[in-house]
Amino acid sequence: MIPTLRTTRRPKSLLPAGLAALATLSLLPALPAAAAPAEDPAPRPAAQTAHRPVTPAERRTSAYLDSLRNRPERQKEFFAALPKGGDLHNHLSGAVTTEYLIELAAEQGLCIDATMKAVAPPCGPGKRPASDARTDAAFRQQIVRAWSMQDFPPGESGHDHFFDTFDKFGMATWYTRGKMLANVADTVVKNNQFYLETLVTPASESANALAAQVGYDPDLAALHRKLVADGKLDRVVEEAIQEADDTDAQFREASHCDTPRPAPGCRLPVKWISQVSRGSTPARVFTQMAVGMRLAERDPRFVAVNLVQPEDWQSSLDNYSLQMRMLKYLRGQYPDSHLTLHAGELAPGLVKPEDLTFHIREAVLVAGAERIGHGVDLVHEDNWRQLARTMARRDIAVEVPFSSNKQILGISGDDHPFNAYRSYGVPVVLATDDPGVSRIDISHEYRYAARTYDLAYTELKDLARASLEYAFNDGRSLWTADRARSDYRPVPVCQGSRPGDNRPSPRCAHYLAENPKAAAEWRQEVAFAAFERNHR
Repeated sequence: MIPTLRTTRRPKSLLPAGLAALATLSLLPALPAAAAPAEDPAPRPAAQTAHRPVTPAERRTSAYLDSLRNRPERQKEFFAALPKGGDLHNHLSGAVTTEYLIELAAEQGLCIDATMKAVAPPCGPGKRPASDARTDAAFRQQIVRAWSMQDFPPGESGHDHFFDTFDKFGMATWYTRGKMLANVADTVVKNNQFYLETLVTPASESANALAAQVGYDPDLAALHRKLVADGKLDRVVEEAIQEADDTDAQFREASHCDTPRPAPGCRLPVKWISQVSRGSTPARVFTQMAVGMRLAERDPRFVAVNLVQPEDWQSSLDNYSLQMRMLKYLRGQYPDSHLTLHAGELAPGLVKPEDLTFHIREAVLVAGAERIGHGVDLVHEDNWRQLARTMARRDIAVEVPFSSNKQILGISGDDHPFNAYRSYGVPVVLATDDPGVSRIDISHEYRYAARTYDLAYTELKDLARASLEYAFNDGRSLWTADRARSDYRPVPVCQGSRPGDNRPSPRCAHYLAENPKAAAEWRQEVAFAAFERNHR
């Protein structure tokens, strides 16, 4: 999804700096465009796309999973314990548990008005202290329902309610980014994941002020020159870096990382993706893009840029193609910045039919996105089969958050393009999007996928592997280049080492130490080996 992230009013202390430290705490050796053909073959069922050999341990684990079909509690335990890679599509403020957001509001002395929005004190008529929710269960439940999808009527469109939550709890997030990361990181580790990419808006007020100062110029090269002239853009980037440092300090304090009893999240490698508010003016959008891309090249904690806010807003629709061209230009200026894009988070009836025909295509072919978030309208795109083949050929993964797709768009089951992507060989990774708002976790998403699409254990395992393989983590992979359609063979330097069975050889250990991506993948393989041993 694409939350309506509000600009924060705090000039400092907004980004995670737990990264530098967190990312190095990794898991090293210490952890043993033409038209489609007229005769286009029908997509194969998703289950037929896996061709790799199945090991005896995987076969036993798969049989165990099959035995749990009518045992929901044991099935829930299975998916909680299943290693599940990383979360690549996660909006920080929307990922925090609603209960913790209420506590943050109480800690800051905020008030809750008649619309259930967190507002600044004093708490005059029509407002109540957020702290009242600590003792008044009914009041607390009112806030939970307003700030999340809790008890939202099934069958009704949740689009507006979902996006409205961000404005309601927004003030509680203004000065608490490090604390929010502590909450989210612990949840990620608890769900047996090994890596996180989460979205935030860096130096948002300063970026918007710079956009207002410079104004818009349809000549994108000229506009970029105006932004960088006299160090203006660099000053905003420096502020974003300071925010990250402040957030890191707040995170480490909240998680007790420098004490004898650190929280689980302290060991999680984390990267940041810079959000761009696609509903804003062209000047603001371009400026935020430039800040995010320059930041990704200046600070290793930041890896990519993404567009957020509803794709169906009129301003988003009107400026979509322009924004894709902006990204194409800026990627030429900042080639080391990655790009993942919310694209195709649309459904019939939400927008005009013609608006369903080109968003994913332009994100891939114009902007050059390396991953696509949601991609729900795939089969409504012009020449969608060719588009899917292009994505498969270019190894462009799709980030799939089932719960938010259902809550926002009403798309689920056979109406979701999950099987279509897999049938054409497009890499798919499961993600949470805004698990706090959705009231779910990644284990819920894996369980949903298994039940809805009748996935075998090996298919779930490969989804988890893909979420680390397509991460914007530093360094090279544990797997050979053809890993997406093979048996996930390790790179030659690690082929003599079996994760979970023995420690890496000295050469493999050195490779893992030099490549955090490979290290995260090794750690997951160790976890898979232990998980499968439990189902002998």
